[in-house]
Amino acid sequence: MINSEASIWGLHINNVRGDTPIDRGYIAIGWHELGSVSSLAPTRQAFKDAYAAAIPNCKPGTIPVSAGQIFRFVHEMKRGDLVVYPSRHDRMINIGKVVGDYQYVVDDDEEYPHRRATEWLKRVSRDEFSQAALYEVGAAMTLFRVSSNSEEFVSALSGKVGTHLIEVDDQTVALIAEQFEESTEDFVIRRLKDAQSSYEFEHFVAHLLQCMGYYARVTKASADGGIDVIAHRDELGFEPPLIKVQCKQSLGTNGRPDVQKLYGAIEKDEKGLFVTLGSYSADARTFEQSKSNLRLLDGKELVELVFAHYDRFSPRYRALIPLKRTYSPGL
Repeated sequence: MINSEASIWGLHINNVRGDTPIDRGYIAIGWHELGSVSSLAPTRQAFKDAYAAAIPNCKPGTIPVSAGQIFRFVHEMKRGDLVVYPSRHDRMINIGKVVGDYQYVVDDDEEYPHRRATEWLKRVSRDEFSQAALYEVGAAMTLFRVSSNSEEFVSALSGKVGTHLIEVDDQTVALIAEQFEESTEDFVIRRLKDAQSSYEFEHFVAHLLQCMGYYARVTKASADGGIDVIAHRDELGFEPPLIKVQCKQSLGTNGRPDVQKLYGAIEKDEKGLFVTLGSYSADARTFEQSKSNLRLLDGKELVELVFAHYDRFSPRYRALIPLKRTYSPGL
């Protein structure tokens, strides 16, 4: 019998061999570098401090997220809670009940030593669940709460599978596709912002222009006069128009004065291109519309160009932004 107040957790165990968690009756998370966390104070801060000490080269932004997942696994997850584990190798949704407290397995050979005993109750094909439910348990995090579609997984325990499929209308499918697209855009922008310097970002913009068929070069950092990249169609740069590019790696809003500064450096028969990871004010956009030789490219538009020309990227930039072709639901 399932407690009506039990929490429902989603869990990803990506690198285990086959059905090992099912066969051995457990759920697990990684971060083996931490060792056992049984002796840590039951506070999020204690877990964040331990994580930072154990993984000193991690990015600061990952500490509260990863440490928070470990804290929830140890202290917020309770006996009697349900867990939904999608096993990718066989496209099954496994639903179980947590029956044990946290334990650390010293001789674990799969780098998933943090475990809790689990009674597996049901295995159901992914095809029996709505797209909305599958999207929720496909979250990028290792451990997360299932809330929006929890009733669907509870119903599956009593054999009521497939009953929610009729709820997936065009609006739901469109929303899922939009959320998938937005999360991918966020990932690309974060990589362009956090994984390189502003000068490296200029080189990225130049490479993107090269993938689009232009010849492009980055100006010298000490004497660029506000122009970061020069682009042109012919190899020698004699044929007009010459494109002067200004790159802003910031995520903020660029106003009309920023744009006017670039435009002031544009001479006859030249064009100006302003590239940013952020956005532009309405006044800046109005100024753009009044100038036929000026183009403002915001973060969303930049990501669209990344998607369009990704196949031409060099290995260096594929490593910077690792993407793979994926089909998402659409109308």
